[in-house]
Amino acid sequence: MSLHPAFRSSHCTSAPAHVVSACLLALLGVLGGSLAARAADEHPAPKTVDYNRDIRPILSDHCYACHGPDADKRQANLRLDRQQDSMAVLESGHAAIQPGKVEASELVARVIATDESRMPPPESGRALKAHEVEKLKRWIAEGAEWKGHWAYLPVERPPLPTVQTQTWPRGAIDRFVLGKLEEEGLSPSPEADKATLIRRASLDLTGLPPTPGEIDAFLSDTSDGAYERVVDRLLSSPHYGERMAIKWLDLARYADTNGYHVDDHRNIWKFREWVIDAFNRNMPFDQFTIEQIAG
Repeated sequence: MSLHPAFRSSHCTSAPAHVVSACLLALLGVLGGSLAARAADEHPAPKTVDYNRDIRPILSDHCYACHGPDADKRQANLRLDRQQDSMAVLESGHAAIQPGKVEASELVARVIATDESRMPPPESGRALKAHEVEKLKRWIAEGAEWKGHWAYLPVERPPLPTVQTQTWPRGAIDRFVLGKLEEEGLSPSPEADKATLIRRASLDLTGLPPTPGEIDAFLSDTSDGAYERVVDRLLSSPHYGERMAIKWLDLARYADTNGYHVDDHRNIWKFREWVIDAFNRNMPFDQFTIEQIAG
């Protein structure tokens, strides 16, 4: 698996699986940042509405408080967090969701209502946005396919997107990057020069800039695989584990002091060193998780 040089902030050919994921997330983050304002206004609809990605968040934000798992707060004896309940015929003779039948689905009628029957209730001060209503309609029109929680679904490899510029992609990740660019009417950036590539790779994988000697060595190496060898060297560096551990330790709220009232020292640096060492040894993620839970 490789990235087009125009986007190779770190090369993934010889990287372990979690580095490949980090590469892709970094690239998508860059793309998302430049397109966020535009996307926020336009809300382009996905090609196919997905329940977990597009519908569950809408129902959770707007409906579950009154039509969710809490029996004490449930209204109208209606649950929208379970498929069988959301599609069952109620005492009123209506069903909230009728797959393939948008106009017959009471859920749609209620979220677009302009009187006191509107849901969420007018007094709540909340209402679905136009693009959210459109997603609900499209989802029901497409058959209202329900999915379980994403954490319990088998992992599936997504199909490669169709792209117009067939000569640009050099690997699978490139096709996802280019597909999103073309969807937004954008073109790829020019290929980066070698000095830029080694700087990006060094900062991404170790958090440190390359030394002048490392830059000179890379610029003078015109043989095939020169970039791959740079990445292999960076992945073998002890600084790689330090760099990768930063986000994990931040999420785990690691600190050498309590940092609140007294700001006392606490002696937990061995956990920090263990995380760094786990990345440097390329520990599988399942084992990484098991050992932390055990610890």
